[in-house]
Amino acid sequence: MIKLVIVDDHALFREGLASILRLEPDIEVAGLAGSVQQATEMVHRLKPDIVLMDFTLPDGTGADATREVLSEHPDCKIIFLTMSESDENLFAAIRAGARGYLLKNMSPSKLVAAIRSVQQGESALSRSMTLQLMEELSRTKKPERIGDAALAKLTHRELDVLRELATGKTNQEIANKLYLSQNTVKYHVHSILDKLNLPDRRSAAKFAKEHGVSE
Repeated sequence: MIKLVIVDDHALFREGLASILRLEPDIEVAGLAGSVQQATEMVHRLKPDIVLMDFTLPDGTGADATREVLSEHPDCKIIFLTMSESDENLFAAIRAGARGYLLKNMSPSKLVAAIRSVQQGESALSRSMTLQLMEELSRTKKPERIGDAALAKLTHRELDVLRELATGKTNQEIANKLYLSQNTVKYHVHSILDKLNLPDRRSAAKFAKEHGVSE
């Protein structure tokens, strides 16, 4: 069985989608969520295989929710199901770790096929999104900035902590913002300094601003 959670801010849509997917013998709709907070809490509690994620949510974006989910549950597979055909949203979803980006105007049968393919380790993109991605990748690649290789070593959660460091927050303030313990924040800060080969948090904040990591 594919254990699945649906995240969408429209109750009518998520209930209707759940009704369709519950007809499939190999799909279990374990939960429905309408916000980033509900999604992260539900994934932590239910540990689904796949999350169908809308991009626009009342307390953030699907990309925000994806980063939160994958930082704690890296094996969970996120598929965006949205009306947005924006390049910016597509790339934000992929950067956050999504395994698929589908449009809501697709047929139920194609959605079910996409869910099964992602569960088997493949990716899933709507045709128009695939074309947009290919066009972007075909453009001249910008030279890699100094520090990009170092940033690539950081986990999603470490990048979140680094962004907060750039704003001058204390460990306790970062813990409150990211719903972490203070000890966990201290661990992440130590790891960030080690991976970036920096002496202190002030240097890390400067590094983040210089390399576009800060908010």
